[in-house]
Amino acid sequence: MHYHAGGRGDDSPALVGVVVPKKQIPLATHRNRVKRRVRALMAQRVGALEPGARIVVRGLAGADGADSGTLGKDLDRLLNRCRERRAQERQRRAD
Repeated sequence: MHYHAGGRGDDSPALVGVVVPKKQIPLATHRNRVKRRVRALMAQRVGALEPGARIVVRGLAGADGADSGTLGKDLDRLLNRCRERRAQERQRRAD
């Protein structure tokens, strides 16, 4: 996951992109299924993102066999990690 937080005063909505490389999941039907599931899960979470955030979710081979509950937990964990790193960066800059 790549996460770019919105800048100050940026009121544009958060944007999410999903990519699933062919090398990770060779069958197109499986790649598309992973993309649809991740898009649906991120649609539920996009309202909680800060305005102007830009996120790219990269689907890996393990996502092909995972159920939606597992994918949702992984997305939540990654989003929290990205937010924590962003907060740490802001704290360093403020010091």
